[in-house]
Amino acid sequence: MKTSLLKKIILTFTFLSTINATFSQTAILSENAKVSVLTCGTGNESYSLFGHTAIRITDAPNFIDLVYNYGAFDFNTPNFVPKFIKGDLQYFAVTHSFNDFMNEYRYEKRSVYEQELDIPLPLKQKLFDNLNTSLASGESHYTYKFIDKNCTSMVVDVINKTLDTTAVVKNTDTDITYRTILYPYFEYHFYEKLGTSIIFGKKVDELGTRIFLPFELLKSLKTIRFQNHLLANESKILLESNEIEENSWWNNTYTYLLLLGFIILINKKGINQFYFLTMGILGLFFIFIGFYSSHHELGYNYNVLLFNPTLLVLAYFYFKNNRKGILNLAFFNLFSLAIYLLILINKAHLMIVMPLIVTSGIIVVRLVIQNKRMLIVG
Repeated sequence: MKTSLLKKIILTFTFLSTINATFSQTAILSENAKVSVLTCGTGNESYSLFGHTAIRITDAPNFIDLVYNYGAFDFNTPNFVPKFIKGDLQYFAVTHSFNDFMNEYRYEKRSVYEQELDIPLPLKQKLFDNLNTSLASGESHYTYKFIDKNCTSMVVDVINKTLDTTAVVKNTDTDITYRTILYPYFEYHFYEKLGTSIIFGKKVDELGTRIFLPFELLKSLKTIRFQNHLLANESKILLESNEIEENSWWNNTYTYLLLLGFIILINKKGINQFYFLTMGILGLFFIFIGFYSSHHELGYNYNVLLFNPTLLVLAYFYFKNNRKGILNLAFFNLFSLAIYLLILINKAHLMIVMPLIVTSGIIVVRLVIQNKRMLIVG
């Protein structure tokens, strides 16, 4: 879908959400009203790999069947890309009719699950009012953060605000890290998994005690109790996708291993220099983005010990045949790799970066052996 069309869709949803909020604010829900949490399945695009969360309010006597979605943003935002990278991009809530919402996920062939909340009518009304007030006042605008502030955490916050207690808390997988929790979502998306493994820093190695993904909320709602009963009824399947995703011919571990194996086996000066340049430039990028971005997940990135910026200088010395410079930087990078391995011993991404560690180690050791011999001969 072209960007211009996406812009029109977002603007249309924003306009419609304002209208819906205006007309719904004064509505008094009937005894037949239902409120539920919708959990949407994962998609093939990078933005949809983790699913989506929304709230549904339905009340047939009042002709209400709305979905409140906290995952919208405006493509017309000035400096859109820099704001997204820095972590200053504003997200906000919009409303959809339930039919329009379902049609979108039917088109994308993504599953949708519903969990009705078992709360009394006054609390349903309070949640409905809170959602509409949030839309109309701009309270639904928030600065997106991958773990701390997203479509799922916003739904958790508005439900807890309505219940006037922190009833919705994470009660599953609290003994594993955020990084470990993320990994199953990258099946059939190897390079996205590799990319997040190397760009995320130490924050994602903390224990995953916060609800930040849609299916974590779905699992938690199955056991959360409120007023001496389960907060949510058994989940229902509204839409189930039977599409089976297949491995990409290129987006998999085999092309990754073949490329690194090629670099090791060919052992050409030009290829080794290109490898050093690529690793060093990525290291500089990780350092820059760690300081520039307010996404805490990108800070304190110890992966720069592997993607070491000093490899750029090593590539220069390699080009100039500066043997003493090569040896000094080669030993420094081998030391950095050793420290990196110690850090990674208990980390979830040890195995996925191990081929890079081995490749770097082999190339650098070869350089040490070659240049030591040349110094002795000289």
